[in-house]
Parts: sequence; structure tokens; C-alpha cells
Amino acid sequence: MTQSLTIARPDDWHLHLRDGAMMQAVLPETARHFARGIIMPNLVPPVVTGDQAAAYRERILAALPEGMQFDPLMVLYLTENTDPEDVAAAHASGLVKAVKLYPAGATTNSASGVQNFDNVRPVLEKMAEIGLPLCVHGEVTDAEIDIFDREAVFIDRVLDPIRQATPGLKVVMEHITTSNGVDYVKANDKDLGATITTHHLIINRNHILVGGIKPHYYCLPVAKREEHRLALRAAATSGDARYFLGTDSAPHTDPLKENSCGCAGCFTATNTMSLLAHVFEEENALQNLEGFASKNGPAFYGLPVNSDTLTLTKSSTATQFPEKIESQDGPVTVFDPGFPVFWTAT
Repeated sequence: MTQSLTIARPDDWHLHLRDGAMMQAVLPETARHFARGIIMPNLVPPVVTGDQAAAYRERILAALPEGMQFDPLMVLYLTENTDPEDVAAAHASGLVKAVKLYPAGATTNSASGVQNFDNVRPVLEKMAEIGLPLCVHGEVTDAEIDIFDREAVFIDRVLDPIRQATPGLKVVMEHITTSNGVDYVKANDKDLGATITTHHLIINRNHILVGGIKPHYYCLPVAKREEHRLALRAAATSGDARYFLGTDSAPHTDPLKENSCGCAGCFTATNTMSLLAHVFEEENALQNLEGFASKNGPAFYGLPVNSDTLTLTKSSTATQFPEKIESQDGPVTVFDPGFPVFWTAT
């Protein structure tokens, strides 16, 4: 028996497109289902000025296949040398929709991130003044802090002090992975939202480590205990408008994932919407999928909901997703949930 659900076309509020040949390969995988995406600025070198963001946007649009429509929403990479006036001008022009905070060394290409948060206070104050959201990679990087505790410590040590010191600053806690993150959002209903990835709704840390190391499940923030995965599923499917989709789809070639120091990231652009339909159905919450994927993010960012639609269809035959996406840089493995999925997105 066929079942279908039509929703407003979704957006991806946390997306890695990379650049060059890799971008050429992965951009169509996102544009097929998503109307807009918050584009991560952690290139090498990072996108730190309005001019660099404008140039990157033009490269993205030039790589978009003919007949596809996609609106890249640009983000500036916050450094201790970021100019508040450049940020304000880029925002006023309509180009830049957010600024990204990476603690130095927290994830892929984050070496230019912030070490001394006092040095970025003028930028944060300007952002609060003009209503420009701050997207945060919420982990501390101290060597003595266990990797599974770094999100919880970041909330207490960094995020809450920043928000207390900068009233009116809109903050997106990106890719939350813990019940601590869920609870912090629940306790703060003003100027705070959180994105949740597809893969963190599906895997816990056992999936990475049990029965051998699974490099294509390794991501940052790393997947946590099962209790945290269940908390994320409850939040995402709850209908609470403070939670919305940010896939953190992060392509790396197989040789970069499958080596002695493999890169962090799960590539989910290809099958995210089908996987979300599966998860929301399991949670008896299909009626809340449109809010999570299509409405809550635009509401937080002050943008209209897309007028186009996406239809999700369930059939009795498992959907076959490609195992890999080929790029001129090498193959990229598509996230495998480890179970059959019967939903397709068109």
C-alpha cells in the first residue's frame, strides 16, 4: 500500500558544500530536495569577509546544474580579527545570514577559529544589535576534557556566558548531540534554536565502534550514548519550533575517511529526507516532519517558508540509494543507516 506526504520544500540549515570538484559532485545531491542551505564557511582558507562570501556564492551558483534551483545562504567564519563593520555591511546587503563560531581545533578546517572569546565580543555585540544569528559549533577543545563531554562543558563554560553577556544575540546551537543540549534549548525560549542532524537521530557511539571501527559513521561532534540519541529523536519529532533540520552533510573522499587518521563527517545529502520520514514514522510523528524540515528554520531566520513542495512516498519495496557519489577528487560514501528504508522523496 502506497502512503504519501507532501510538505513545503525543506531547507538545510547546516551544510558543507566544499569547493571545486567536490562541490560540483555534491551540490546536485542537496539541490534535488532542498531549496536553501546555510553554507558552512570552513574552506581553506576560510570565508571571513563579505567579499569572500560573495565570491563563494558565485562559485556555488556556477556549479549548479542547469534546471536546478538552489539558494545558498552565506555565512562568515568568525575569527579574532573579524571586523564588526564588515559583518554588518555583508548582512545589510542581504548576502550573509549568519556568522559561524568554531572553537579553534574543534572540527575539520577549524584552525582559524576562536581561542579567546573576549576578542570577538565587539562582533557579537554588533550582531545582537543588527539581529544577525550566531551559529555555534558547541564543543570545547581542551585536551583534558573527554570528547564525549565536550558539548556539555561548552554549554556551561562558553555558550551560556556568551548569551548572558550579549543580550539579544540570536544563537543556533548547531548539530546538538546530547540531552544536555536538548535541555538547554528547552530552558531558554528566547533567541535560541538548535539544529539536529539526520545521522545523530540514527546512530549512537556503538555504531562507530562495535564490531570494528566504522569510519563513515565518525563525525564531529561524535555520536554519543543511546540515551542522548533518544533525547534528540524526542526533540526533533516533538513539534517544538526551536528545533530544526541541519544535516551537517559533510563530504570527504573515501581515502580521507578510511585511513589511520580519518576525517570527521557523514554525507547525508542524498537520502536525508527519506531517512527523516522513516524516523518520524517510527516516532508516530509524521505530522511534525514539515515543521522540523521546512518551517521552523525559516521562522528562526526570519525568512518565508518555501512555496514549492516535496512529496515523500512510502512503498512496499525498499528504496535503493547510491552507495557512493563520484567526484573528480574521488568517491564519497553515502550514509548507510543500516536498515531498509521504504520512503522516497520527489
